[in-house]
Amino acid sequence: MKRSDGRVERGNQTRRLVLDRAVRVASCEGLDGLSLGRLAGELQLSKSGVFTLFGSKEELQLATVRAATRIYTEHVVRPAQEAPAGLHRVVRLYESWLSYSRERVFPGGCFFFSVSAEFDAREGRVHDSIAQARADWTAFVERALDEARQTGELAEDTDVPQLAFEIIALLEAGNAESVLHGDASVDAKPYERARRGIRHRLAAAATDPAALPAGD
Repeated sequence: MKRSDGRVERGNQTRRLVLDRAVRVASCEGLDGLSLGRLAGELQLSKSGVFTLFGSKEELQLATVRAATRIYTEHVVRPAQEAPAGLHRVVRLYESWLSYSRERVFPGGCFFFSVSAEFDAREGRVHDSIAQARADWTAFVERALDEARQTGELAEDTDVPQLAFEIIALLEAGNAESVLHGDASVDAKPYERARRGIRHRLAAAATDPAALPAGD
């Protein structure tokens, strides 16, 4: 039993090692840039051993999306959940996202922005996995905004889905401009412009714009 447990743990460690490399590669080169042979070679692992863990390129891509989702949750979703419901959570949400992109948690910027453009017009399990991850994120942003509406911090007639759409669009625009121009500094203009745009939209919807919490 101990020998079996040891093999399982080694397999889990190898899987984590491969996926850590895979999410980094995919954020820069896309999920099609992944291959079992490439990852095995770069990590000096047995190709047959890596194949045993994932079985196919599609399974590797799906596992990579799941791994990226866990990282995204750790750096963006969880910090927002720790803030009190209302505008404080909304502000923590977009500030966490800006930090996630600016600090290059994934070297290619936002993982999901990158792979969404790659798979948006395709069909299949990988497309569906990416689409579900994005839908979950949008739903999270909408819930945070709706909580702020329910607490009375946003106007009762706020169009929550529209506001969520605009916030996400501004975040992704800041990310895209920063990645394109190679500027991830703290005071990078794309991030500041995204922040100003979001705060302008929130202030327009707030019942008391002067009470909008400060960012990080």
